[in-house]
Amino acid sequence: MTGETLVEVRNLVKYFPPQKRARFARHVGQIRAVDGISFDVAEGETFGIVGESGCGKSTVVRLITRLTPATSGKVLYRGTDVTFLSRRALMPLRREVQVIFQDPYSSLNPRKTVGSIIGEPLIIHGITASRGERQRIVQEVMDQVGLNPEHYNRRPHEFSGGQCQRIGIARAVVLRPRLVVADEPVSALDVSIQAQILNLLRSLQADFGLTYVFISHNLSVMRRMCDRIAVMYLGKIVELADADQLYEHPRHPYTAALLSAAPVPDPEHDVTRRLILTGDVPSPANPPSGCSFHPRCPKVVRGVCDVNEPALDEKGAGDAAACHFPMTDAEFDAWMPNRGTTRQPINNQGGG
Repeated sequence: MTGETLVEVRNLVKYFPPQKRARFARHVGQIRAVDGISFDVAEGETFGIVGESGCGKSTVVRLITRLTPATSGKVLYRGTDVTFLSRRALMPLRREVQVIFQDPYSSLNPRKTVGSIIGEPLIIHGITASRGERQRIVQEVMDQVGLNPEHYNRRPHEFSGGQCQRIGIARAVVLRPRLVVADEPVSALDVSIQAQILNLLRSLQADFGLTYVFISHNLSVMRRMCDRIAVMYLGKIVELADADQLYEHPRHPYTAALLSAAPVPDPEHDVTRRLILTGDVPSPANPPSGCSFHPRCPKVVRGVCDVNEPALDEKGAGDAAACHFPMTDAEFDAWMPNRGTTRQPINNQGGG
């Protein structure tokens, strides 16, 4: 933790009602997208949330930013519960909490110029009434994110994917927010462009003192960007630890499975892996009893894991894991031989 607590999430729950089905179809319960998660985000840190598709990562983003109302639980921003605030009361929060969306094309209005897209938050929050002053601020931010200020009057279709994401980033930081929630900000970009965007986000964090909540399913990106990481599975946090601790000494079998599934440059090392999950992710409308991971867990103990739901307890060295039988280092070494042990820098390669 690098500063005072900025965001506190307590027992946050989001259930979606079942979709309408055929008359004689089997009844399906509520979709448990987020099922009682808790965590803190310190000012100045990058807090990551990782997990496979459908685990609830993006729903957490929408709950924190109040784009989606919560079913229950609390989100506290600087000590104030913002979970059920009115639209008017949320305005100060909107200025301090901004979002970078996953798809750089669909998140930008194709009818508007880049200048009006980036400058719209300034109008909404009454930062400046002068068009000339607004243009100056926007062009200054465009330069800071690596865009040509002379392209102020161009439209999104005239830019590449990487440039469109820079526009989205400029829109997010133009208000000088304290918290930026990045929902898989590089997953839709070419690999050659991803490093540039990640380096830009790091640079902006240092320049503006930003705090990030960073969502991704890319384990390499998460390790290089995040100070702490929460691992989600079926709407719950199953492990929470410092980034290096999580990658070198995972305690939950699901975390080990994610690390084992990540591609490596050396195919000779790749074939030595031992941990391969079987089966599919259970339905969030009908989750299994006990530990939600037990139907796929290689360490499952019948009569325990399938009956009792484990709590997210401290397992030592700042690591918390929701597991009755947490992994040992020896078990992880057996599943992941020859794994890397150092955090590599992000290389700035490619154009765009």
